[in-house]
Amino acid sequence: MGAKGAGERLNALLEEAELKPLESKVLEKFEIYLSLIIRWNVRLNLTSLVAEDAIISNHLAESITCAMSIPAGVRTLLDFGSGAGLPGIPIALCRPEIAVTLAESQGKKAAFLQEAVRVLGIAVKVHSGRAELLRTTFDCVTMRAVDKMPKAVSAAIPLVAREGWLALMTTENHVDALRKVAGEGFDWAIQRRLSGERRIVAIGARVDPQA
Repeated sequence: MGAKGAGERLNALLEEAELKPLESKVLEKFEIYLSLIIRWNVRLNLTSLVAEDAIISNHLAESITCAMSIPAGVRTLLDFGSGAGLPGIPIALCRPEIAVTLAESQGKKAAFLQEAVRVLGIAVKVHSGRAELLRTTFDCVTMRAVDKMPKAVSAAIPLVAREGWLALMTTENHVDALRKVAGEGFDWAIQRRLSGERRIVAIGARVDPQA
């Protein structure tokens, strides 16, 4: 497809989702990021998807949808179990007002994240270790395709600030179970369909007075 074709494809998907197309400078960053994922995926297995078009539609477009769904006023964000940087890096590219931290416990994947942040020239922190060990809270915590996701949701809750947000990229079949794990301390005010079949982003506002 090539870099230019990749950018055109990504913007076409955003238009189909009734989202604002990316400006050229931001689009160039996404094209670089896509190239990094494809190159590193050969030896790290960052994603099971190998086709460029599939990565654009299933990873990049979905992550941008998540970025645009995060409420205004969020200033700090943790991408829990970031893997290839999804959705954290797209959030940083689309929402530069948000200070993003990528938490990844696998050392080789964390090294990829460090390299991606360096090449892209973005002000993003990489935490190479378990997110649960971070001794701070964030306005928003996101997660996508994390191993043992119900357990991860439970571990993420203490990292969500008072009146903060928890954003889960999941499927319609699993969202109710994940909401149950989160408990009654969240009001799931935002839900948006992603590009993938039956995939959604559900965003809950923390309403627990004990938070």
